Amino acid sequence: MVADDKEKLRKSLREIKNLPTLPGIVAKLSKMAENPDTTTAQMGQLIGKDYVLAAKLLKLVNSAFYGFPQRISSLSSAIILLGFNVIKSLIISASIFEIMEDQDIELWQHSLGCAVVCNVVARKLGVNDPEEVSTAGLIHDIGKVAIKMELPQQYAEINVIVAERQIARRVAELEVLDVDHAEVGAWLAKKWNLPVKLVEPVAYHHEPDRASRPVKLAAAIVHFGDAMIRGLGYGHGADIWVPTLNPQAWELLKLTPPILDEILEEVEEKLWDVRDFSLDIKAELAAAASADRGAS
Repeated sequence: MVADDKEKLRKSLREIKNLPTLPGIVAKLSKMAENPDTTTAQMGQLIGKDYVLAAKLLKLVNSAFYGFPQRISSLSSAIILLGFNVIKSLIISASIFEIMEDQDIELWQHSLGCAVVCNVVARKLGVNDPEEVSTAGLIHDIGKVAIKMELPQQYAEINVIVAERQIARRVAELEVLDVDHAEVGAWLAKKWNLPVKLVEPVAYHHEPDRASRPVKLAAAIVHFGDAMIRGLGYGHGADIWVPTLNPQAWELLKLTPPILDEILEEVEEKLWDVRDFSLDIKAELAAAASADRGAS
């Protein structure tokens, strides 16, 4: 493919049209967040007006990858516990992963599994906002969804190259598009005005050493989470190869063998809960498909 063609593809991905735009509710929440007199209860009431979205948010918040000991039953409690930035990104995730659930359950499972690992590692390392790191893990592969939806022909070509040559998906993406899913995901996250603490771990989950200093640890955790969950064979995200760990990220994490054993044990326990979460999604999709067939 010539350089001009690749630039057209890059331009198409920068101007993504086939994926949901930033939900209107986020713009309203952003304005509310700027007002110091706004209460979390008022924010919760606004989200609650969209019953489907509210249900999805509570389902995500109560899933295993956040690991709260008590069940969160109200949106106001979720906002207090997670913070506005995480809630904002989860609203966007709910829109994106509705597509992903329908089209690529393996990628959805991989994303949930990565979020689980990120949460466990962040807590072990004493990160201040482990929920934010979990959310970065949840959305780290949104660029794959963008490529699939925006450039289906090139997405199919990438699949063929990966299968025939047995190479990592990222290598095939760079060959076909001159850009990989991590960079595409970062464009999308920036378009949605997500904070740097979420954008950079998405952008650099394959190259965490390139992240800025304040976000480097979060990027390293997402990088490790992506590799570990792939190594455990939980969801594959259209990529069966386990990425090589970045030496600088590994040095930054300082995960000793005993800590790794603890992480593995906790992750495997939480994955059972997430597996149930994924099975619920599959059941919902099957029921929806059956209803559609019945209606036709």
